Amino acid sequence: MQIDAADSLGSGVVYDTKGHIVTNAHVIGQEKSFKVTAATGGQAVTARLVSSYPEQDLAVLKLDTVPQGLKAAKFGDSATVDMGQIVLAMGSPLGLSGSVTQGIVSATGRTVSEGRAGGGTGATIGNMVQTSAAINPGNSGGALVNLDSEVIGIPTLAATNPELGGGSAPGIGFAIPASMVRTVADQIIKNGKVTDSGRAALNITGRTVLDDNYDPAGVAVVEAPADGAAGKAGLKPGDVITRLADTDITTITSLSEALASMKPGDKVTVTYARGATTQKTEVTLGEM
Repeated sequence: MQIDAADSLGSGVVYDTKGHIVTNAHVIGQEKSFKVTAATGGQAVTARLVSSYPEQDLAVLKLDTVPQGLKAAKFGDSATVDMGQIVLAMGSPLGLSGSVTQGIVSATGRTVSEGRAGGGTGATIGNMVQTSAAINPGNSGGALVNLDSEVIGIPTLAATNPELGGGSAPGIGFAIPASMVRTVADQIIKNGKVTDSGRAALNITGRTVLDDNYDPAGVAVVEAPADGAAGKAGLKPGDVITRLADTDITTITSLSEALASMKPGDKVTVTYARGATTQKTEVTLGEM
């Protein structure tokens, strides 16, 4: 379905027969009401926002009136998605409603950080599906479908190439896996919000710090509440995190990407600088 917001255009997938539509949070922005048009055409139907979850770049809308014969999409099993599978990206690229592009699953398990430019949420999303199917503005929130007509992901963003001035890199797009879409959408529909993110966190406020050569060198802890994961492990404001488990940490983004592959409750070793000394501590990760 095509979703028209005041300042953006995107796509959505019919989640159930009650009129719930799942899409990207960056498609709906700060808007609360929308016009939604089926890919098969017909009159636009108004919809309202149920809840948005920018941390995973997902949102759920509900149609004010449910058209007769509305059918819900069938969501596939993310665990069976594998490299080389043929997939179709369905949506409204550049406003061309009902468009389909073809490609393959290029990789799975990608962790990708969105920018905030152009309305992005800045989210770091783990376990994404990489595809060669063309994803353009307007495809966001649509469906990445396998040849069994199952939705295996929600196309969300295309890779950018700094050498092209930040333009899209052809043939490299990313979709949020169906498993995460269901997890978030089910909670929003049931509770009106996400109550269990399933995302690991250190429970700190931090900032990227630079070394003497002005290169990113770690994440300085600005706040570490005593009841948070890092605080319980002894981390304090002023400490500079340089490593999480086996991953070097140089920026806030690299810390977010490392955490995206972990789960709440995991025990990890955090390496940090306190003054002139380097120390390590084991942290039991909390939840975002």
